[in-house]
Amino acid sequence: MFANGQTVIRYVEELAPKWLAVEGDKIGLHVGTLQKPIRKVMVALDVLEEVVEEAIEQEADLIIAHHAVIFRPLKHLRTDLPAGRLYEKLLKHDIAVYTVHTNLDAASGGLNDWLAEMIGLTDVEVLDPAHEEPYKKLVVYVPVSHCEGVMQAISEAGAGWIGNYSHCTFQVVGTGTFMPREGTNPYIGAEGRLEKVEEVRLETILPATAQSAVVQAMKKAHPYEEAAFDLYPLDLPGKRFGIGRIGRLPEPLTLRQLALTVKERFSLGGLRVVGNLDDSVQKVAVVGGDGNSFVSKAAFRGADVLITGDIYYHIAHDAMADGLRLIDAGHNIEKIMKQKLADYLAKRLDADGYQTEVTASATPTDPFQFL
Repeated sequence: MFANGQTVIRYVEELAPKWLAVEGDKIGLHVGTLQKPIRKVMVALDVLEEVVEEAIEQEADLIIAHHAVIFRPLKHLRTDLPAGRLYEKLLKHDIAVYTVHTNLDAASGGLNDWLAEMIGLTDVEVLDPAHEEPYKKLVVYVPVSHCEGVMQAISEAGAGWIGNYSHCTFQVVGTGTFMPREGTNPYIGAEGRLEKVEEVRLETILPATAQSAVVQAMKKAHPYEEAAFDLYPLDLPGKRFGIGRIGRLPEPLTLRQLALTVKERFSLGGLRVVGNLDDSVQKVAVVGGDGNSFVSKAAFRGADVLITGDIYYHIAHDAMADGLRLIDAGHNIEKIMKQKLADYLAKRLDADGYQTEVTASATPTDPFQFL
C-alpha cells in the first residue's frame, strides 16, 4: 500500500510544523496535488530543471524541497523559457512539489541540528529563539487496574517528558463515585446504583502541540465509557525553537583546523574564512543558508566563530570589529538535508507499513566552483 500525499506531508510537518516558519516564508504545496497515492518521494535542496529531469527519470510523484520553486510572483508561464519549461515538465508528469524551509531550519532535530551534529558540537542550544512551545497539565482519573496502561499510552503519545526524562507523572489514590443512568454501558457497576471505585489521579505535563494525540491515546487506553479528565494551561517556559545553533567543540581547535574540518565533512571545493587562522576557537555558532542577519547574535552569545553562508563584504567587517571569526561554507551545505530528511521519511513510512519509496536527489545544485 502506498501512502497518500497528505500522509507523507503529515510526517514532514510532525518534524517541521508550519508554525515554526518565519513569517512570509514560501512553504507548503507549490505545484500539483497531494490528493493521490505517492509511490516515490524525492527529497531535493533546490528544484532546478536538472532536478526535475531526475525526478522524471526516477518516476517520482512528489518532490520535497528545501528551497521554494515559486519564490517570486510569476508574471507568465511561457514554456519557451526555462522557468515555464520547468513547470510544464512538473505538470505533464504529475509531480507535486512541496517546500519545507525555515520550519525545517528551526525544528528540533531539523536542519540546524543536523549541521551542528556534522560539525561535532556538544551542549547545543538554539542560537536565536523565536518560538516557545507552551505546556499544559493533564489530569485524568483512572481505575487502579488500568493506571499503568494509561500512563504508558499517554507517555508514548508525547506526555510526561521533562528534559531527557520520560514517563514523568504524579499519582494519588482516592475514591471515585458515579451512578450509571439509563442507556449507559458502564465498565464498572450497574444502572441506577451508586458506585465507589478506587481510582488514581494521574497527572502529567505535555507540550500544547501534542494535546490532540495525548488525549486520543488516553481515551483509547481508558476503560471507562466517559473518561474524567482536565487540561490546564501552565505558566512554564516551554521548549525553545528558532534559527541557528550554538554549542562547543569537544576540544579547542585553531580556526584553520576547524575550517579544514568543515571543508572535509561537507565535501566542499573551498570556503571563505574571516579572522586569524591561528586563533583558538571552541564555542561555535552555525546557521544554514544566509547567515548575515545572525552575525551580531552570534557575537552577543559569545561565539568564537560562526559557520554559515553568503556573507557580505561589509558584514564581514562588522564581524571583525566584534571579534567574531567567520567560516563561510556556502549556502549549499544545506544539501545534507536531502539524505537526512529522506532517511526520516523512509523510517516513518516503513513503520506504518507503507511501500512508498523515498530517495535523496543526487543532482548537484551548487552554482559555485573554486579554481
